[in-house]
Formats: sequence, structure tokens, C-alpha cells
Amino acid sequence: MDSKLQIISGMYRGRKLRLPKNARPTQNRARIALFNMLDSGILDKDNLNNVWDVFAGSGAFGLECLSRYPDAHVLFTDVSPESIKTVRDNLASLQVGARARVVQTDAVHAVNDFAKQMDLMFVDAPYDCAELGRAVVARVGKTGLKDTVLIWEQEATNVVEPNTDIWDVLRDKTYGRARFFILRKK
Repeated sequence: MDSKLQIISGMYRGRKLRLPKNARPTQNRARIALFNMLDSGILDKDNLNNVWDVFAGSGAFGLECLSRYPDAHVLFTDVSPESIKTVRDNLASLQVGARARVVQTDAVHAVNDFAKQMDLMFVDAPYDCAELGRAVVARVGKTGLKDTVLIWEQEATNVVEPNTDIWDVLRDKTYGRARFFILRKK
């Protein structure tokens, strides 16, 4: 499906992104704001190695990371075969080689396999499956690395606050239907 979604900055700036059917992508405006916050001192861009786009959909978040951060390696996961195909299609023209890995898997169960390696994670479960996002964030809280940055997108009308015993809340912003928590693991 064609869309107005595109990579907004970096070496692949302006590249149009395909969307899987029934996708609810993080819009360009919200991604611009998120990356501005990340780049304003939240991320150590020189030591950003591993990024996980957990519920990848189109892969827009991970693709933006590949475009902006030349040393980043991005893992894209999704349970949907259509989403996995869309991510692969979006990656095909970028020639990122070994910097991207695409895995069709259940995100909740994949936390134990991948969270311990990640510097940055983007968790945006489908709004009608919000419990999946909560489960991923809870598991990462138990198994993820100290100082991992996690962006948790939720529907603004159905928000679950992060556990502040495990997470420092660096930012809490709402853009339209979406509310974003930028968290750092204690």
C-alpha cells in the first residue's frame, strides 16, 4: 500500500515507505518529534549499536534509525507475514546489508532472546492489543540492560503508566491519538 510515510532524516531522507494493510504507523510529525528528543541528549549516538523495532509493521522507526545512525544495527520483528514482507520490501532499496535483520516472531516471547543486546527499543503494539505492549515492557524491565532506552507508544485514551521502580521516565508526550513514553531502564 502506498502512503505519505517516508524516512525523514539522514542518508535515506525522503524515501517513501510502503505500509502493510490495516497499518497504524507512527506518523512523520510524531517521529520527527521523537527523534529530536532522542538526539537532544537522551541517546549516546556514538555508542548506539543495537536497535529493536519490536512491532515493526512498516519498519518506519527502525528504518529511520538506519538512516540517521550509520553504526546502528536494527532488528525488525513482527508476527504478521504481511508486515515482515513490507519491512523487507522497504529495506530492499536501501542496501543496508548486515545492518538489518528481519525476524517473524512473537514479540513477547522474543524479549528473552533479544532485549539483553539492545541499546534502543521501540514498542508500539497495535492499539487493539495494548496488553502485548505492556507485556513486552514488563519483560524488558526484568531482562533488559541497565540504561536501555525504550520508547513505548500507547493509545492516548488507554494509557498504562510505566513502573517507575524499573524505568526512569525521560519524556511523556502526546501527539494526536498516540502517547509516547521515553524510558531509561534503571
